[in-house]
Amino acid sequence: MSAVPGAFTSYRPVLRPRVLLSDPLLDGAATVHLIKDAESGNSFKVGPKEHFLIARMDGERSLGEIGEEYAGAYGRRLGDAHWQRLLALLGAKGLLAGAPARTAAPGAPARTATPGPRALGGPARTTAPGVPAMTDATGVPAAVPVPVPEKRTLLRGSLPLVADADATTARLHRWFGFLLAPRLLVPLLVLVLAMEAVVVARSGELLLAVRELLTNPVLLTGTAILLWVSTALHELAHGVVARHYGGRVAEIGLRWRLPAVIMYCTVDDYLYLGTRRHRIATALAGAVMNLVFLLPFCALWLFAPLDDATHDAFAALLLLGSVQAFAMLVPLPPLDGYRIAGQLAGATGLAASAGVYLRLALRRSPEAAAYPRRARIAYPAYAAVTVLVLAGTVAAVVAATHHLLTA
Repeated sequence: MSAVPGAFTSYRPVLRPRVLLSDPLLDGAATVHLIKDAESGNSFKVGPKEHFLIARMDGERSLGEIGEEYAGAYGRRLGDAHWQRLLALLGAKGLLAGAPARTAAPGAPARTATPGPRALGGPARTTAPGVPAMTDATGVPAAVPVPVPEKRTLLRGSLPLVADADATTARLHRWFGFLLAPRLLVPLLVLVLAMEAVVVARSGELLLAVRELLTNPVLLTGTAILLWVSTALHELAHGVVARHYGGRVAEIGLRWRLPAVIMYCTVDDYLYLGTRRHRIATALAGAVMNLVFLLPFCALWLFAPLDDATHDAFAALLLLGSVQAFAMLVPLPPLDGYRIAGQLAGATGLAASAGVYLRLALRRSPEAAAYPRRARIAYPAYAAVTVLVLAGTVAAVVAATHHLLTA
């Protein structure tokens, strides 16, 4: 059978400029790629074979050439119906810049494009059940679950603060992007590490300062405001670093779950940033910003001639701010640490997939043995690290409580 139908052999398909393709990601026992139309926000899961074909639609290769590459890689040639079905689907989803006259393959189901998964820093959403499974190399891409828009109420909701979040982030990057240069970033990180060493070494003193802070309403309010500002800078740092690596920020706004009110910064194409290192740096940026924010207060606490109350307030701010930063690195959804863990594992839906795999493995189910080797390593490793982190957190809380009660 020919690689492509004769009428399409010379056709050179090209994806629209804002169509994004992710790296391969573990999804349970499967390996998938995410494809997203950044203009509409629609995204889909496809398998490695579909990705092989779609990623080569660059306007340079003809379908004949893509078909030959596919045959060389997978040992089979695609028939006319397969190509027609794939082209019809991509055209219907608006992913192609242009397409030849075609009709949908008989029996090909019509599917509605759906918005993509939650982006870094985006408002929490619930998803509808029933993600379609992938079929063969030219099956219909599975739609990502449909996000249900969050209803805004007095008690909970979100509100965008700027009309063009991407332009705002670009402006912030022009002003502060120089801090990401290694000649400045490395010394900052060294200072942060030194500060945290002091925090650990003098943690007993800082705990007592927190206790004193709770008895001073004025300084407690000031410290709470500074911690809120740190949280806002945390979110903006995600956006600036993402912009540094070519990402796009969709929204900057306020989210409230009364009594808590925080800022958010939605990095729309976080999963599609150029390299894994860029994605990890973007997720890590918020916690690093929290710690950098504390540096001047640490200097004042250590070296400035302060009255006792202000000295204790800065000490408490150092401890509480450090706890705030490191809490965001706990590898549980939806925290930044979970996104970092997902990138290290090369997985999407890491927590759910790890839970399913471990249940199968503990029951010695044959299905567990069918998981790829990478999954059999990544899922137990994620579970073990998460348990260790949570155990360490509990131990630290117990030790801190004991210190306060016996001091």
